[in-house]
Amino acid sequence: MKLWTERSLIARTTLLFALIACAVIGSLGAYFYHSAEVSLQRRADVVLSGRVEHFSRIVHDLYSVSELKKRPLLFETMLGAEEDVLLFRRPGEAPFVDVNPGRLAVPELPAGPADDPPRAADIRQTRLPGGVPVHWAIATATAREDGAQVEVIAGHPMTHEMRMLAEYRNRILLATLTGMLAATLLAYCVLRRALRPVREIASRAAQISPTNLAVRLDDEAAPVELRQLTHAFNAMLDRLADGYQRLQQFSADLAHEIRTPVGALLGQTQVALAQPREADEYQQLLESNLEELNRLSHIAENILFLAHADHAALSIERQPVDLHGELVRIADYFEGLADERGMRFDVDAAGMVSANPMLCRRAINNLVVNAVRYGAGDTIVRLRGAQDQAGALVTVENDGEPIPAAQLDRLFDRFYRGDAARSAFTESNGLGLAIVKAIMHLHGGSARVVCPLPGVVRFELRFPAA
Repeated sequence: MKLWTERSLIARTTLLFALIACAVIGSLGAYFYHSAEVSLQRRADVVLSGRVEHFSRIVHDLYSVSELKKRPLLFETMLGAEEDVLLFRRPGEAPFVDVNPGRLAVPELPAGPADDPPRAADIRQTRLPGGVPVHWAIATATAREDGAQVEVIAGHPMTHEMRMLAEYRNRILLATLTGMLAATLLAYCVLRRALRPVREIASRAAQISPTNLAVRLDDEAAPVELRQLTHAFNAMLDRLADGYQRLQQFSADLAHEIRTPVGALLGQTQVALAQPREADEYQQLLESNLEELNRLSHIAENILFLAHADHAALSIERQPVDLHGELVRIADYFEGLADERGMRFDVDAAGMVSANPMLCRRAINNLVVNAVRYGAGDTIVRLRGAQDQAGALVTVENDGEPIPAAQLDRLFDRFYRGDAARSAFTESNGLGLAIVKAIMHLHGGSARVVCPLPGVVRFELRFPAA
């Protein structure tokens, strides 16, 4: 089975086509052979029945028994066959006309009513030692001389017919083999030509590499049967190219994010080691280095979380979470951070949400931190929550600088910041909103950002129903 599956598609299809052609041609040949055999046997039966009927009329109408005995050569000549058998006899007596060149054994034949023509059902069949069939027919006639009954027996060995059938069978076998070979060659040529687009697709696909992801299959030139494959393959290449581009951007952004704290650690450490320092200076250096290390640790944890979320490695357990109580606790937790910028919270929520409490809290926390960090000072951050038939909707809305529509869809990308002002906050590593999107993906929900009014940014989290 393994050897069969490892063969080429052309070889397998050609072999199957050859087998089908052999089976079809062989079946037709067998059918025609059987038809010819039946036709020859029926013809022999008709000729044999006509022969005994003809000679029985001669006995009844033309010749007496004594005349028949005097003319055996006449009947042999009338018979006109070298191997055929013709017997005239009275019932229970030896034949008085015996034409039997092959000395064939005459079987027991039931005689019908006198002067009745023989029927096809009365034909009997025996076989010679070589397997050649012999057909026998009998008819009873009333002799013209004395009214006695005379049995006319005719036999026909089908030697010539069997030779003809043997030649016919050999021709059928030869035609079957020739047809199979011809079908095999034709199938191979047709399949090789028909599968040329597949080879062209393979040749074009071989040009694709990580440095050349812009190559696409020509679906217009492909046959109709392969267009679905080329469409799917091109769509897969689009996804791969997009993912590879994102991976390159992610790697560049990650290197940029890590380079800043690592550079700070190296620079501060080199300056500190350039000359002896006081204990207080070393303590300040260690505290500064600890902050940078914490930032690196936070980046690593976020990246690990996103990696697990991307590969569906996290299984979450959901439970009902009170929207009002959760949003109030989050507002109280970030009240101090908001006060530093003269901002305050406005909470309006009701209902329940089916979610993992810790992940739900983390997603909303990231949105609140984003709103406080990038919102305009001395404004209100509005936290809203509502439950409906489809699930629950949580929104975090703040006032601030308008965000261009082209940037809205990219806010959830990893390490993305909309402008230089956002990059000025070193506390941000550009992964907060990406984590929000990953958390909503784990819940089977969605996250989006809209600007319902100029200068108003609203983040919406849609949690599906349990």
